[in-house]
Amino acid sequence: MKTTLEIPVRSTEIDFLGHVNNTKYLDYMQWGREDWYTQAGLTFEMMLEKNIGTVIANINIDYLSACYMGEILVIKTEPAEVGNTSFKMRQDIFKKDSGQEVSKATVTVVFIDMDTEKSTPIPAELKTLLSNS
Repeated sequence: MKTTLEIPVRSTEIDFLGHVNNTKYLDYMQWGREDWYTQAGLTFEMMLEKNIGTVIANINIDYLSACYMGEILVIKTEPAEVGNTSFKMRQDIFKKDSGQEVSKATVTVVFIDMDTEKSTPIPAELKTLLSNS
């Protein structure tokens, strides 16, 4: 499953050069992942019931073009690869008006046991959800 989330660039996200600060792209991607989880039915409550959580182990991001206040950005999110304890999400951000790609990233997400805070195998039903998306 691929999701898309539209967000406006706000004045608080602009740096002194007049474009979106590079750190804000991480926020945009987080919002995109949360939207994907919600649409996929992978709720916070479900994970608490299974005593699991997720942490980000790695983010590789390419910045391709500057974004400016008032532009509408589209964050596209989809699982790209599923392992035993982790999976990768592909996240691309585009300008809505022009379709220009402004960043692309691969995010490695690890499932952890909430008690031990150590990696844990992805539950079978969640692995199926991630693999069939």
